[in-house]
Amino acid sequence: MFTEKEVRFIALAHKIVARRLITSDSMSSPALMHEYLFTKLAVLEHEVFLLILLDNQHRIIESVEISRGTIDQASVYPREVVKTALKYNAAVVMFAHNHPSGVAEPSRADHQITERLQAALGLVDIRVLDHFVVGGETIISFAERGYL
Repeated sequence: MFTEKEVRFIALAHKIVARRLITSDSMSSPALMHEYLFTKLAVLEHEVFLLILLDNQHRIIESVEISRGTIDQASVYPREVVKTALKYNAAVVMFAHNHPSGVAEPSRADHQITERLQAALGLVDIRVLDHFVVGGETIISFAERGYL
């Protein structure tokens, strides 16, 4: 998929984008979030599920890797997601994961885990803002598609 040189370049770009994203005032730039997710997830050969924690002003508190899986799945447990969100005192969260196959289209399992996580977080008044799926150079947003 990517050459060794491209992977190193993307890793360096990720460090720069991550610094810009964490120091920005809020999630007012979807393009910056897309850059962050692309540089973090697109080059991985295994599936990773991220929990992006935000305060009530939509400022990023932290980005936490909740699960690391195989080439076609990563197990995500609602209990761990809720526990992590409460630990960081998040008011809002976003999810992101990659499809190492390069196909960004959300699967039925992606929709199901999003619904389960949304229900679990809703019990403790934490809102889900979005779920991003990264596949190759494409990023799909559940919110933009009207899934949330």
